[in-house]
Amino acid sequence: MYRKCMASSLTRRCISSSTRTSTTWWDHVNPASKDPITGVTEAFLADPNPNRINLGMGAYRDDEGKSVVLQCVRDAEAKIAGSEFLESISTSVSSKLVEESLKLVYGKDSNVISEGRPAGVEALSGTGACRLFAEFQKRYYPESQIYLTNPTWSNHHNIWRDAHVPWRTFRYYNPNTRGLNFAALMDDIKNALDSSFFLLHPCAHNPTGVDPTEEQWREISYLFKVKNHFPIFDMAYQGFASGHLDIDAKAIRIFVEDGHLIGCAQSFAKNMGLYGHRVGCLSVLCSDQKQGVAVKSQLQQIARAMYGSPPVHGLLLVSTILSNSDIKSLWLREVKVMASRIKSIRSALRDNLESLGSPLNWEHITNQVGMFCFSGLTPDQVKLLAREFHIYMTHDGRISMAGVTSGNVSYLANAIHQVTSCQQETLNLSPKAECKRPT
Repeated sequence: MYRKCMASSLTRRCISSSTRTSTTWWDHVNPASKDPITGVTEAFLADPNPNRINLGMGAYRDDEGKSVVLQCVRDAEAKIAGSEFLESISTSVSSKLVEESLKLVYGKDSNVISEGRPAGVEALSGTGACRLFAEFQKRYYPESQIYLTNPTWSNHHNIWRDAHVPWRTFRYYNPNTRGLNFAALMDDIKNALDSSFFLLHPCAHNPTGVDPTEEQWREISYLFKVKNHFPIFDMAYQGFASGHLDIDAKAIRIFVEDGHLIGCAQSFAKNMGLYGHRVGCLSVLCSDQKQGVAVKSQLQQIARAMYGSPPVHGLLLVSTILSNSDIKSLWLREVKVMASRIKSIRSALRDNLESLGSPLNWEHITNQVGMFCFSGLTPDQVKLLAREFHIYMTHDGRISMAGVTSGNVSYLANAIHQVTSCQQETLNLSPKAECKRPT
C-alpha cells in the first residue's frame, strides 16, 4: 500500500492516504439554550398573524410600533459626516465620551470628577461594561461573589458566570404586591458577608419596573456603609424612569454623597436608540486620583485582551451629542418624549383593563416605571396569550411597554382580561371563546 511519510529529527509520522479521516473536534458541543428574549422574538417573527404583538424585546418603539432614529442622532451624524475614522482620533474621542459620561453619572459639577477620582473607560454598551467589571472583580477579588436582585436581567447571570465569579441572589420583588420587598431586601443585605459585591439597578429595574423610593435608597446606602459592601450599578435606562437624567441618577448620587466607592456600567443603547452601535462606559469611583489612574490602566489592559477597543463611529456619535450643547438639549427633550410615551401607554393599558371589568388589581402597571412591566401573568397565561392571541412575552410575564401602542392596547387588554379571568380548566379557549369571570 502506498504510504506518504513525513519525517523530522524528533518524530517520524506515516499517514495512510487510504485510511485518512477527518478529526471530529466538536462532536461533544451541544446547542446552547436559547436566550429567553431572543426566543420570544423568534416566535414572534415566525407568526404570520397580522395582530401579533412582540412584548419581549426591550428596545424603544414609537406609537406606530416602529424603531426610532432620534433627531439628535441625525444631527450628530451630520456633524461627523466626512470624518476620517483613524486610530489617531480614537483616543481623543474615547476621552471625550468618558468625560461626558461621567457627568451623567456623578453630576456635571461633582467634586469627585474635579478630584479625578472616577476611573472611566469606554465599553461595548452596558453588557460590555458589566463584563469588564466582572473580569476586574475576578482579578482583584478572586474569592469574591456577587449578589444579584431576584429577579434580574437574565444576562447578568451569564456575565458573571463566564467571568468565573459565583453569584447569589437577594430578595427584591414581592409577587403578592407586585412591588418592592423592602424588608426582605434589607434583611438579605444585612445577612450577607461583610464587604460583598452587589449589582444594583439605579432606575427602571429590569425586569420588574420596581424601584426603591429616595428614602429607601438612603436606607440601603446606610446599610451598605455599615456592612462595607461594594455596589456596582447597571444603568441601562437612565431617563426612562422619570424622563429626567439627573432624577434617574439619584440613587448613585446618594451613595456617592454617603462616601461609598462604587462602580457604574452605562449604556447608550436605549436612551439614544443606538442599539447596533454598542456604546457604553464603565466607571469605578476610587479614593483619589492616584488610585483612579491605576484602576483605569488595569481596566484598559483587561479590555485590550477582551476586545481591543470599540468601533469609533458610535463613540463619535455619543461624544458629539453629549458635548454639543444644542444637540444635548435636543436629546434631553427626546428622552423626555420617550419616557412620557411609556407612562401614557401604561395608563392606557390599566384603563382598558379596568374598563373591561377585570376582577384583578392593575395598579402595579402605573406604579412600576421604565421600559418594563412585571405583569403578574403566570407562565401558563403567557403561553395562552401566544397560542390564542399571538401576543409574545417572556415566560415570567415581563411586558416591554415599548411594544404597546395606542393601536394595539385595546386588543392586548382584552386578551389579558380573558386569560386572567378564566378558571384554569378553561385554558383551552379559542380566540373568540367567551371567558366567564370566576365566581
